[in-house]
Amino acid sequence: MKAGEVWVTGMGIVTALGLTLQEHLERLKAGQSGIGPPRILRTRHTLPVGEVPHNDAALTRMLGSEGPLFFVRTALLGTWAARQALQQAGIHLQDVDPATTGFISSTTVGGMTATEEYFYRYEKEEALHVWIDKLDCGDSTRDIACYLGHQGFSTTLSTACSSSANAIMLGARLIKAGRLKRVLCGGADALCRFTLNGFHSLMLTEKVPCRPFDKHRQGLNLGEGAAFLVLEDSREAERRGAQPLARVAGYANTNDAFHQTASSPEGEAAYEAMKQALAMAGIPPEKVSYVNTHGTGTPNNDESEGRALCRLFGQNLPPFSSTKPFTGHTLAAAGAVEAVFSILAIQEGQLWPNLNFTEPMDDPSIVPVLKTTSAPVRTVVSNSFGFGGNNTSLVITAVS
Repeated sequence: MKAGEVWVTGMGIVTALGLTLQEHLERLKAGQSGIGPPRILRTRHTLPVGEVPHNDAALTRMLGSEGPLFFVRTALLGTWAARQALQQAGIHLQDVDPATTGFISSTTVGGMTATEEYFYRYEKEEALHVWIDKLDCGDSTRDIACYLGHQGFSTTLSTACSSSANAIMLGARLIKAGRLKRVLCGGADALCRFTLNGFHSLMLTEKVPCRPFDKHRQGLNLGEGAAFLVLEDSREAERRGAQPLARVAGYANTNDAFHQTASSPEGEAAYEAMKQALAMAGIPPEKVSYVNTHGTGTPNNDESEGRALCRLFGQNLPPFSSTKPFTGHTLAAAGAVEAVFSILAIQEGQLWPNLNFTEPMDDPSIVPVLKTTSAPVRTVVSNSFGFGGNNTSLVITAVS
């Protein structure tokens, strides 16, 4: 099977900004953040987070189940977003050939929320044993697939904060190779004490809403959520009359093997990821309309990514911003969440603001987009960089 272009025909998302694409679009345009104190996560910390304002019982009811689904929060969020993406694409999995349809989900937290809740009760309460296997990252993938009725190829990726960007990359590669006609890909992560305590112990959290690329930044805000894209071979999408939302034109994954948790000071792998993704797309740097940066707000990341941007684009640095002050850092979901934001930027002709910015860093002294701005957006580079140096850049374009 000869493949055509890789089109995005459906998107679904849930974060602290809302449950639908429309809610996210409205809050992006208004510059309204979803960051606030934790209300559902039980923690001694008062650190600001990007929390989806619905507990597990409410999410279960919204998925149409009155009884227990035995889904961890990661799976609940992922199912909600994946279902949206299929609905927008007009795809019913029961009506498509499972041999040509794939599902790629990603997570880092998996079922840690259940483990934290029940660990000390497992030995005495046999009824809780159903939650033990839920810790595994692949379990949420299986639960989402079962809910959706997916019978074809499925797999789970866990590459830290680049996980769902890599899911999109793998989905696009499978389509380009002619192995599949369509792939539902993205990721989900729920807030839990393990990650909040872990990032706090690494001194990577901020006590106020995060401020990426600001001189006074001190760290990130964690968030939770999920996002999924339906990728299709353009020929298959045209055959069934689907309307493309955007095109995945290029992608690259690099690793500088610099440090377990830190990026190299000069952003070598970030530079190479962006450069290689653009080369694959056949798009010169000067044609990039907007960069949705990884932009965590940590001192190391923003300096490293900023230097990589300056090295690649030189004096022609395009408009850029981090959207993490809206949602918090949603970990494995971040790449897909920000791919959705990138596509919304193309559709709406809008550049999203880098909230909370007041003063540029010393080196490099660069200024992101400060308010929602109307502009023609044809090509977006979306960056997702993970611990261990697992860095991924996606090039997303309008469909000609």
